[in-house]
Amino acid sequence: MNITVRLETEIDHHLVEEVTRCAFAYPDRIERGQIGCPYEHWMVHELRERDGVLELSFVAEAEGEIVGHIICSKAEVRTAEETIPVLNLGPISVLPQYQRKGVGKALITHMIDQAKHLGFGAILFFGRPEYYPQFGFKEASEFGVTDSEGYNYSSFMGMELVPGYLKPAYGGKYFESDIYNDELNREAVREFDRSFS
Repeated sequence: MNITVRLETEIDHHLVEEVTRCAFAYPDRIERGQIGCPYEHWMVHELRERDGVLELSFVAEAEGEIVGHIICSKAEVRTAEETIPVLNLGPISVLPQYQRKGVGKALITHMIDQAKHLGFGAILFFGRPEYYPQFGFKEASEFGVTDSEGYNYSSFMGMELVPGYLKPAYGGKYFESDIYNDELNREAVREFDRSFS
């Protein structure tokens, strides 16, 4: 399968949100007491308005259609002495029928290459520890960085895009965009979700 990765354009917005919605629409969300519909598509929509790094918002195309998307957002590591800007990865979305076919890998690889090219120093994020090390991600504890509460665990990962970039961050705490921590307005998400078929 031929996969092409390109920068997202404004024309792609609604379709990207639809792809993201489909990628995260797992029925077990209701059983777990979640909102009953995916909210990552709302998050992608909101990231375009605040804290999203639009130069790192890419779509993957296969067989003439958009089948995946990745976006990064602004984040930072705070120490007693300074604040170090970093990237946060995600959400990353792939249509269910295209998962495990290299789409996610193509998106992540392209994003890392472009982030390096644009001069970003590091990426920190929360993800699946069994998947992301293949791209060079390590546990954030190896850089001496904790989450905002001072904890570390295997799903909190990072990568230096510039060697030594995170050395001044040692002992610091990671803070992602407030969009990930805002109290979820469930009715606003449901209202947004109603615009999709």
